[in-house]
Amino acid sequence: MQNWEQVLSGSGHRVTGSRRAVAEVLADAEGPLSHQTVLERGRALHPELGLVTVYRTLDLFAELGLTRKVHREDGCSNCMPSSAGHHHALLCTKCGAAVEFPCTDDIAELVAKVESTTDFEVHSHLLQLSGVCSECKAKVGP
Repeated sequence: MQNWEQVLSGSGHRVTGSRRAVAEVLADAEGPLSHQTVLERGRALHPELGLVTVYRTLDLFAELGLTRKVHREDGCSNCMPSSAGHHHALLCTKCGAAVEFPCTDDIAELVAKVESTTDFEVHSHLLQLSGVCSECKAKVGP
């Protein structure tokens, strides 16, 4: 995970044991994690960690661009570390693996078009694509 301590303190937030545990769990994750999984793994590092703190910490990390929410097809969301720069998520609907891909200028053009045709001022967007990863495709075969 990018230098989360620097981002956190630079934005006026404290670096606590709970936040450190959540950051370490995310840094070691091989894919998106549920809040419950972050709690369970985080308690091994910081036994006082609570579920409300996990939710608040993950919300703060997302607000600061350190993590991203990955929306599952069942309506729930998981969290994963966010790459530096503007990226979007690609989610495998079979195994739940997620990867990020960099944003292109096409999104900026789309946002500008939407703003001009709707008279909205767009402040943010979320783009997530769903599909089947290469490993799951290989298991199914041709």
